Amino acid sequence: MVSYKRLTPEEVNFAGAALLDPDETTDTDLKEVNPELPLLPQSRRCSITVALLTLGGLIVVLFGIWLLGTIFWLHTPPSTKPHRPPPPAVAKSPNGTWLQPESCSQIPEAWRFDCYPERGVVVTEEMCHARNCCFIQSSQTKTSGRNGVPWCFYTPDYPSYELVSITDTEMGKVGKLLRNKKTYYPKDIDALQVEVLYEEDNRLRVKITDPAEKRYEVPIDVPVVQKKASNPSYTVDFIKEPFGLIVKRTQTGTVLLNTSIAPLFYADQFLQMSTSLPSRFIYGLGEHRSNFLHDVQWNTLTMWARDVPPMELTNLYGVHPFYLSMESDGMAYGFFMLNSNAMDVALQPAPAITWRMIGGILDFYIFLGPDPSSVIAQYLDVVGKPAMPIFWALGYHLCRWGYKSSDKTWNVVKEMRNNGIPQDVQWNDIDYMDHALDFTYDTVNFSGLPELVKDLHRHDQHYVMILDPGISNSQLPGSYWPFDEGMKRGIFINDSNGDVWPGLTAFPDFSNPDTHEWWYQNLKRFHEKVPFDGVWIDMNEPSNFFDGSLNGCPDNELENPPYTPGILGGTLKAKTVCASARQKISTHYNIHSLYGLMEAKATERLGSYKRPFVISRSTFPSQGKYSGHWLGDNRSQWKDLATSIPGMLTFNILGIPLIGADICGFGGSTTEELCVRWTQLGAFYPFSRNHNSIDEQEPTAFSPAARTAMKEAILLRYSLFPHLYTLFHHAHISGRTVATPLLFQFPNDEKTYGIDKQFLWGKSLLVTPVLEEGRDYVVGYFPEGLWYDFHTVSHKSLDTLLVIHISLTVEFRTIFILYVCHMQGDSLVSSGEEISLQAPKDKINLHLREGSVIPTQRPNTTLWVSSGQPLNLIVSLSEDGLAKGDLFWDDGETLDTYEKDQYAYIYFTVQQNTMTSEVLHNHEEATYITVETVSFYGVKTEPENVTVNSQEAAFTYHNNQVI
Repeated sequence: MVSYKRLTPEEVNFAGAALLDPDETTDTDLKEVNPELPLLPQSRRCSITVALLTLGGLIVVLFGIWLLGTIFWLHTPPSTKPHRPPPPAVAKSPNGTWLQPESCSQIPEAWRFDCYPERGVVVTEEMCHARNCCFIQSSQTKTSGRNGVPWCFYTPDYPSYELVSITDTEMGKVGKLLRNKKTYYPKDIDALQVEVLYEEDNRLRVKITDPAEKRYEVPIDVPVVQKKASNPSYTVDFIKEPFGLIVKRTQTGTVLLNTSIAPLFYADQFLQMSTSLPSRFIYGLGEHRSNFLHDVQWNTLTMWARDVPPMELTNLYGVHPFYLSMESDGMAYGFFMLNSNAMDVALQPAPAITWRMIGGILDFYIFLGPDPSSVIAQYLDVVGKPAMPIFWALGYHLCRWGYKSSDKTWNVVKEMRNNGIPQDVQWNDIDYMDHALDFTYDTVNFSGLPELVKDLHRHDQHYVMILDPGISNSQLPGSYWPFDEGMKRGIFINDSNGDVWPGLTAFPDFSNPDTHEWWYQNLKRFHEKVPFDGVWIDMNEPSNFFDGSLNGCPDNELENPPYTPGILGGTLKAKTVCASARQKISTHYNIHSLYGLMEAKATERLGSYKRPFVISRSTFPSQGKYSGHWLGDNRSQWKDLATSIPGMLTFNILGIPLIGADICGFGGSTTEELCVRWTQLGAFYPFSRNHNSIDEQEPTAFSPAARTAMKEAILLRYSLFPHLYTLFHHAHISGRTVATPLLFQFPNDEKTYGIDKQFLWGKSLLVTPVLEEGRDYVVGYFPEGLWYDFHTVSHKSLDTLLVIHISLTVEFRTIFILYVCHMQGDSLVSSGEEISLQAPKDKINLHLREGSVIPTQRPNTTLWVSSGQPLNLIVSLSEDGLAKGDLFWDDGETLDTYEKDQYAYIYFTVQQNTMTSEVLHNHEEATYITVETVSFYGVKTEPENVTVNSQEAAFTYHNNQVI
């Protein structure tokens, strides 16, 4: 509705007044408003001919002005100057302030997209309206904070881009986008190209770029596809204005991407894109300390590699802009934003997600699954599948910052041997170095280090040392080869004068291939003195005790971008290198978060024919190809014990399965109970290392009872080595997880979606650890099905041992009658429920899922000795008497054995009362494999006899239905 007020003649300004037709009705109506005062002075009427000629001339002039203006606009390049806010979408009040449209109040709080995301700012109504956005104070928050309903949010018709053309290509479609109104960030890119690539039936790629100027793109290898997908499982729709991209799953119609819900921004240093989510179940987006299932209640996750002990709502060591999302029907999809610039990822309860990046391009993938495991495999098809680890990497590792001497380090190893506790690897932190200088060792306190390493090798053990990237630049010229040679080769980041453990340092530029050669030469030279077996690369965010450089950082747009994500410290240079520092391929502003990945690539070159072992603190997508990771400088607290599980699960879906936390905690002092429980859980970390600062917390440092409990947990891990090694094989060739979230195996059970206090090894082994102090029980969730207590019968104590060659067939004369009552004997049937389990201090609960065959072996104090032992197969029968499993076996250390056909692969099946093994791929390694025992769980009736390869064999039947 429009309201009128009476105007004075001075306020009236008609354009084209000659068009008025003063008929009698109009004159009468107008005069009735106030007959004493005419609205316009009386004037002589013009003829109709004169009026038409005047009107025609005016139209011609206006058309000419418009045409010239259009030609000038089309030939004007995009402005590089800071832009003012766009003109108001609605009218202004008489005093010139912006009038908020009524539609603002109609937007539900969950769907309000933040128009003022800057941190540390209390947004006022005036500030918000200056950006032409809605302003409504939320009743849920007292201030316009970082984690609450935004007070300032976009109007429904906020200006964005327009899709002006779209054409078909060999790989999909390409379109042109134009922006007609400027944003409130400088250097808008007004013309964009959107490229939609139908790469695979279950993989879509979208790139939005500046067609006029090449922008930085992440330099990791991704597939270059030449042929369009023939039968895509998705449809792509376009909205013209404001531009939007909608991706749906063809089978169900579920919307996986809808970018029309909020405006698209694409400025030189601010890119923003929002999309709806099909559900609130979203995972990934590392590296952060949080639950495995992310909270969508106004939760902003910042990504920019940073050295900081793990804490909530903080950007940590690595950057992984990938998420997995569950749909309402149990299907899953994934999304990967290929961008390495600093960014905020904002989740809100709509549910929706907003990406805000300060550089690069919009380059993203959608993976259609449809199940969670397939999503991860498709993601790893793009960034690369993890490397197959060397066998001893899966053993037990010991480290401490504070051994202080090679003798003390050696004594710890001897104590472990004397107590019969398995240990494969001994580590040293920086205290082995000479004044914390890389590629040196303290020839006084660690004079025995070379002999210690030789002794480890004689006992089939291995040695790993730490290296930091900072190279001391304050030594006397000619006295420190790493720096002197680095200066000759020009491999340091320009103006990267920092301060780390050795004092003033320079940082190598690992984006430079020459640096990789220099790094390799340093490793090789030091290996000749100390024959180490693996490298631990730390502080590689890169970490700096200064903010920026000793010389300061320039005051420019790279150091002070228009928008700074919620980085700890508030600036890009906080405790790292200047963002404007120049590297070989780009500025540090663009490639900061790639530093750990690039260092890992340089370090893994050390393996010439053996598989390298590298553990890195900072990580980025594709890191699993080059290294493993640990969860950083945790503390000796029960909370840190519990949060290690979601961290481990997250990195498994990010393609880095060689992952673990510092067992018993790095900072602070542990307790005996905490260390026992942590060792039990740590026995099931894919990467299992006990590490601490200063205090002693090796298993031998505790009471005999605690020492025995820890020893049993580690022996249990070693007995399961054949199964764990096979899981890593599947991760390497197929992109599967090793430590697996329950939802991956039970995607139709929504109760599993938030579980991160339990996990599976692979598909079949359920781990339920104690995570709270003073508990002798634990409550675990058991998805629907039949589950067996792994500890039902010890396969080490069977009365009779069957020596069976690997090509075996086991037959039972009687038919198995499989029925299980709830908690009958040592098995249980669950309808999908929580169950309380006894958990004495010397036990971790472990359950076998029905239908599995798990290869184990008699454990020993090193994996080299254990791996030579015969196999013990554990079979957990389903209700139908079925089971299956497999074994991958090679020499454990040669590179690319699968790719070179230098491996054995055996597949086990049980059906119709018969177990068979089939050698699907043969190799001489298989000739060393024998089967010592087979244990069958769930045999309800004692069989009359058992034959092995048609020969009768002795067997023992137990009351808990185990044969």
